[in-house]
Amino acid sequence: MPVTRLKLGKLKVVRRQLLQRYEHQPFVSCLAGLYGCQWRRYQRARAQPGECCCSKVECGSFGLLILTFFLSFVFLYFWSEAQNDYSDFDWFNFGNLGFWFPWSLVLLIVAAALFTYISLLLVLAVCLLSEGQRLYLHWSHKSGIVVTLAFSVTATAILSDLWSKEWKTLLLSLQVTAPYLHVAAVSLMAILSWPIALHFFRMNKKVRQVAVLGLFLSVLFSLYLVPLGMYSPCIKEAGTLGPAPTLIGHRGAPMLAPENTVMSFEKAVEAGGEGLETDVTISFDGVPFLMHDSTLKRTTNIAEVFPNRTHLDASMFTWTELQQLNAGDWFLSRDPFGTVSSLSAADRSQAQNQSIPSLVQFLEVAARSGRLVLFDLRRPPLGHPYSLSYINTTLQVVHAHINSSQVLWLPSEDRDQVQAVDPHLQQTSGEKASIQELTDGHITRLNLHYSTMSQQQIRKYQSVNISTNLYVISQPWLYTLAWCAGAQSVTTNSIHILSNINKPLFLMTPEEYSLMWILTDVVSAFLITAIFIFHWWRERGLPFWSGSRQTHENGPYSKFRTDSAEIICVRWSALHSDPPPGALVSLPLVFNP
Repeated sequence: MPVTRLKLGKLKVVRRQLLQRYEHQPFVSCLAGLYGCQWRRYQRARAQPGECCCSKVECGSFGLLILTFFLSFVFLYFWSEAQNDYSDFDWFNFGNLGFWFPWSLVLLIVAAALFTYISLLLVLAVCLLSEGQRLYLHWSHKSGIVVTLAFSVTATAILSDLWSKEWKTLLLSLQVTAPYLHVAAVSLMAILSWPIALHFFRMNKKVRQVAVLGLFLSVLFSLYLVPLGMYSPCIKEAGTLGPAPTLIGHRGAPMLAPENTVMSFEKAVEAGGEGLETDVTISFDGVPFLMHDSTLKRTTNIAEVFPNRTHLDASMFTWTELQQLNAGDWFLSRDPFGTVSSLSAADRSQAQNQSIPSLVQFLEVAARSGRLVLFDLRRPPLGHPYSLSYINTTLQVVHAHINSSQVLWLPSEDRDQVQAVDPHLQQTSGEKASIQELTDGHITRLNLHYSTMSQQQIRKYQSVNISTNLYVISQPWLYTLAWCAGAQSVTTNSIHILSNINKPLFLMTPEEYSLMWILTDVVSAFLITAIFIFHWWRERGLPFWSGSRQTHENGPYSKFRTDSAEIICVRWSALHSDPPPGALVSLPLVFNP
C-alpha cells in the first residue's frame, strides 16, 4: 500500500517526538507544582508568541523574588564574612540581655535557610521560563518572599546601626573573594541567557526587546569590566610574598581553654604562638591580675560567691577575694566557640579548676617560653588606693619577672615617663599617627584593629622599622589577607588553626589572574552568543499546522500540540477495496496526560 502524503518512516518520527513531549510533561508538572502548586496540566498555560511570560501581578512577584534574592544574598554574605567577630557579638548580647545564647550562629542558620529557599524559588522560575511556561507563584511562596525580604532588610539595618564596622570587614573580604565572585556572576549570566533569549525572540514589541536586551547586555558588560577596578594584595608577582605574620594569642588560646587563665596561655605556647596578649587590672590591695571586663560576672562564678557584688568593678576586690572565684566553669557551660566537645577529658577537668591568675603568673609563663607579652592596663576607678600609682606598681612586677625587651608596652598614659624609666620596653601604640609623631614617641610597633588594614600604610611604617600588629584575626581568609598585606604579626583567638597555615589560601600572580579573567569572559561570551543564535534559529524554524494556516508556537517541541489526543492524517493512494481512491484515513495517536 503506497503512501501518497506521508511516509510511514516520518509517521514514526512524529510519534516518537510526540512521546518525547509527553514524557517531558512530568518535569514541567514538577516545576509548576513546586512553584505555583499547579500539579495538573490544565492548571497551567504556555506563553503564546508576543505575550508576556506572566500577568502584571506575577511580574511584580517575580521582580520581588529577584530583589529578595539579592538582598538575602548580601546579608548572608555579610554575616558569613563576619564570623571572625561572632564572639564579640554574642558577648555584646550577653552584656545587654544578661544570659548567654549563640545568637550569631542562629542568625547565620536562619539567613542561610531563607536564602536557600529563595534561591530554589528563583531556580524554579527560571526553569519554567526556559520551558516557555507562564509564571504563577502560589500565595504561600509570596508570603515567604515577604518574610525573607523583611528579615534581610531588618537584620541588615539593625546590624549596620549596632555594628557598622563589619561593613569594613565585608569590603576587606572582597579583596580575597572578588575574583571568584566575578567568575560566579558571569557564569550566572550565561545560565540566565537561556530563558532571556527564549522570551526575547518571542516578543512582538521592539520596545520590550530593546529594554530586555539592553538591560542584560549592560549588566553583562559591567561584569566583564569589573576586574579592571579590582584590587587585592593577594594578587602579586611570584617571589614578592613576605614571611607569615607571627601569632599572638588573644587572652591565650580562648578556643582551647578559658580566656586569661594560666591554662589558656600554656595552650597558646603549645600551639606555636610567638606572643601572649592579655589585660591587666590592679586589685584593691595592689596586686596586678588578669581580667578583660570591668566586672567579674562574665568569666567567673561571682554570682555564687559574692551575689551582692556582681556589678562591682573588678579592681574593688582584694586578691584574697579574687582567689575564691572559679574562672573556668563558665567556659565549659557556655562553650563560647563551640570547641568544648573537642577537648579531652583531662583538658575539661583542668579547665574546670582554673582561677584568676596574677600578672606574675602570666609573666612567668612568658619568661619560661621566651614569648613576647602584650597587655593593656586598666586604670582603677577614683577612690581606689592605686588609682594614681597603678603604672609604677605594674612596672615593678614587670621588672622583677621578665626581660623588658619581651614586653610590648601598650598603655599610652605617662608613656614618656615609662620610656625614661625603662627604655628597653617595646613602646606600642594603639592609634595611627604620622611617622614623625611615632618616632618622637619611640614607637616601635602599632597595634591596630584589622579593619584598618592597608598594604600601603603597613609598607610605609615598615620603611622606618615600625612593625604592625593586627587584632583580632581568627579566620583563615583574614589571616591570608594580613599576610599578603605585609603585617608583621596578628593577635588571634584561633592560634591552633592559623599556626597550621603554611601559605596564603588565596594567592595568584597577575598573569594567572588575567588568564582567569579573560578566559571566563571569552567562554561566557561564546556560550551566550551560541544560546541566542540557537533560540533565533529555533523560533524561526519550527512551524506546526493549526487548522488551515501555518503558525508558530515557541518553546521546546513546539511543532506538536499537547491535547489529550493527537490526530495524524495520512492519504493513501489505495487501501485494498474498502476506501475509495484518494480517501483520507485518520490514524489517531492517543496519549493520556
